[in-house]
Amino acid sequence: MKKFLTWGGLAFLVFFIAFRPGEASDVVGNLAGGILDAANGFAAFFTNLVT
Repeated sequence: MKKFLTWGGLAFLVFFIAFRPGEASDVVGNLAGGILDAANGFAAFFTNLVT
């Protein structure tokens, strides 16, 4: 089952990138932005903790 889900997810990813590249880049950009926001939040927390 895990192998099936892995290959299915990979096939969906390739299909999504191939046929909807604009939306795929928006999704990746939003995910990267969210990760960056979280990292900035952690950095601010630790900066305030130390000072």
